[in-house]
Amino acid sequence: MKFYILTLFPEMVEQGLTTSIIGRAVANGLLSVEAVNIRDYTTDRHKKVDDYPYGGGAGMVMQAQPIYDAWCAVKKKCNSPARTIYLTPQAPVFHQAMAKELAEEENLILLCGHYEGVDERVLEEIVTDYVSIGDYVLTGGELAAMVVCDAISRMVPGVLTNEESGTTESLEGGLLEYPQYSRPEEWNGKKVPEILLSGDHAKVDAWRRKQSILRTAERRPDLLDQAVLTEEERKEWA
Repeated sequence: MKFYILTLFPEMVEQGLTTSIIGRAVANGLLSVEAVNIRDYTTDRHKKVDDYPYGGGAGMVMQAQPIYDAWCAVKKKCNSPARTIYLTPQAPVFHQAMAKELAEEENLILLCGHYEGVDERVLEEIVTDYVSIGDYVLTGGELAAMVVCDAISRMVPGVLTNEESGTTESLEGGLLEYPQYSRPEEWNGKKVPEILLSGDHAKVDAWRRKQSILRTAERRPDLLDQAVLTEEERKEWA
């Protein structure tokens, strides 16, 4: 899978996506991350890529042409269709199901905005998906792009060393993950639940399932309406 990130700060993206699990996946040839500097495609001799907004107002707006030329250069590298994602708070909020869907793509282009935004005309020309990571405003789209890339990467086969990790964690099936414990059996007077020491995998699975539902009801009750629950589970715990 190939990520192309259109940005004014390529070093920020490169540093953030070349370590840990994603860095290992890149080294193993499972992923490719290319940060494309939009400034390389401006015709301005000072590498200027923004200008004042028509109609007045505070701040500057990223110009259409450098972004479009950078996008065209990336499209030529793609040997299959590539969806283009614009990271903006004016969009549906990114979620796990979206990550799984996007992980099916071979190429993804992510556009990082800055300043007061991007000229609407280039967005209309190139963007296929508008994505937000939350109802707040960042100084630029780079952090959002890295969040999206990280979540998608985990869904790409082979990226996680333990294949179960991508299917048993939080938000799978619309539920938060159950509590986890490790050694020692007792720490600060708190003991690991006895059921986890029983060796009875069926009972452990049932306990974990119940804990996931209870934790979701406590911390994210908004998820329960869409969670995959049996009628009995919904009546008893949800």
